[in-house]
Amino acid sequence: MVVKQRAPSQPLYNRIAVLRAERGLSRADLAAAIGVNTQSVGFIERGDYGPSLELALKIAAVFELPVEAIFSLQPLTPLSAQVYSTRKEPT
Repeated sequence: MVVKQRAPSQPLYNRIAVLRAERGLSRADLAAAIGVNTQSVGFIERGDYGPSLELALKIAAVFELPVEAIFSLQPLTPLSAQVYSTRKEPT
């Protein structure tokens, strides 16, 4: 599967590199799981190319997360910041 270049009108942010690191997956592992080459995974991670809907769904399936947890049109808040901001101070 070839990843087509997306028009640079609006950036597409993603958490792929972080999710791969958390799960101990290399780019090659993810590429094999979704049926693309390793270079394509790097392009998507950096935001150089936007994945097709089919490819975004395959990536989401690998990480067992909804697409919107991985991709966003807005800059993503680090997951750790989301976790720590919801914790209540001990009383």
